[in-house]
Amino acid sequence: MNLKLRTIDDLEEARALLPLLERGASESSSSYLNEPFAAGDGARFLERCFGRAETLVLAAEADGKAQALAVTAPFEDPLTGATRPMVVVLYVDPDLRHRGVARALVKELRRLLARRGQEVLLARAGHNDDAVISMGERWGLVRAWELMSTE
Repeated sequence: MNLKLRTIDDLEEARALLPLLERGASESSSSYLNEPFAAGDGARFLERCFGRAETLVLAAEADGKAQALAVTAPFEDPLTGATRPMVVVLYVDPDLRHRGVARALVKELRRLLARRGQEVLLARAGHNDDAVISMGERWGLVRAWELMSTE
């Protein structure tokens, strides 16, 4: 299967990908959120963040249908107000996993963000999620800090 990477530059096109975005957000956030990703959260996210320099929506498509999705959003430091793009969704259809699709998506995100002047890319992983941490490290990400919670 040949996949084509396509940047989604139009908000209506991004809205058309909401089922995939919400599926990916639900899957990825389950490791660090105590509550499920709620219906409508994806649409609210797009309304709030689409069009910002730190936000990208990138789809991997086959035959015009999105099979994988990578989304970045602004992560803001609460003290300084500095923002950096953070991967908030990285979803690949289960039938296409372990074929380099996620790697290609992240590589393209980094290239596109660099063109926007965004040289740093953040990503998050659930506590002790060794598979995700190892994957990120293979792609050149390093652990920069830990977030702790009273949960």
